[in-house]
Amino acid sequence: MADKAGRRRVMMWCMTAMPFCALGAAVSTRLAPFIGFAILLNAFGVAAATSAIVVVAEILPIDRRASGQSHAGIAVAAGGGLGLALMPILIARGLSWRWMLWVAAAGIVLFPTLALLLPESERWELAAQSGDTARTRFYDLFAPRYRNRSTVLTICTLLATLCSEGVTTYVYFHAVSVVGLSAAAASTMIFIGGGLGMIGFPIGAWSSERFGRVPTLVASGIAVAMGGLLFYWGPPKNFASPFQWLSASFCMLTIAQSAATVATNAAITELYPTSLRGTSLGWFALISAGASLTAESTIAILAKPFGGLSRVVGWLGLLAIPGSILFGLAIDETRGLSLEDAANQEEFRAES
Repeated sequence: MADKAGRRRVMMWCMTAMPFCALGAAVSTRLAPFIGFAILLNAFGVAAATSAIVVVAEILPIDRRASGQSHAGIAVAAGGGLGLALMPILIARGLSWRWMLWVAAAGIVLFPTLALLLPESERWELAAQSGDTARTRFYDLFAPRYRNRSTVLTICTLLATLCSEGVTTYVYFHAVSVVGLSAAAASTMIFIGGGLGMIGFPIGAWSSERFGRVPTLVASGIAVAMGGLLFYWGPPKNFASPFQWLSASFCMLTIAQSAATVATNAAITELYPTSLRGTSLGWFALISAGASLTAESTIAILAKPFGGLSRVVGWLGLLAIPGSILFGLAIDETRGLSLEDAANQEEFRAES
């Protein structure tokens, strides 16, 4: 829809719908409507974020595209951090966690500002005027010119999500239920590690512009696997300070994930033409969702025979390594290229 109707229009639709979905979930007294509103809230959120990533790539000059993705990543992380900060305050006051949904719904007050300031991509407007957006279809991601890169990126997305789903989901569980930290210590660890880990966004942007998107993603992807192993297979037995071990390894993991996010978003938005840029991110988000379900099912099935959930998560984390190597071997570098040149847009237009 972002490729057909416009990035700004889709983002405004999503930002309009999200507060009402949050309110619906907040006031639901039965499980089915709560789940329904929560799914819609998440779906609109992903669509808005995907469109925003595309806009960042299309409106910034060549030498600032990676830093733009870095700023977007910091904004997402800050929003998540706000939620973590508010949750214990609500609990301390004896309030329901559902108040978090009311906080999310309060975003509706930003609607007038968004409507006034949110730009439309000039690249998309030109593509729409030329008829490019009307001619392209979802399956053009696998047109001959893009078939190899789409297939490789699909595999890489699958492997990366199989790694990241477990690694990011069970941090608190591992710290409290496996290592034995108190809930307060685990929350402190997440705040410290997550806060320091945000430096991975500017590091990823700097590396993407200095060395390229591909080497940055390869290095950070391998670092994610190593950070996951250190966290979930540690600390060593009888280690003097498990809190320090977990905080340091979680910080390393978060830095690597942040850098990888910047390099990934910069690369993917540069590998496809304007008329397919939103579609490509939607496709990889869909693959990621399926991989998340696969990862959770795998963890549930293998946790007992493998000696615990943390052991399985560590093994799955290693899948980031072959995915990163495959990306490095098969994906073209786009640093320093215009979006049109990086995506071979003119050649694709002539063929379609």
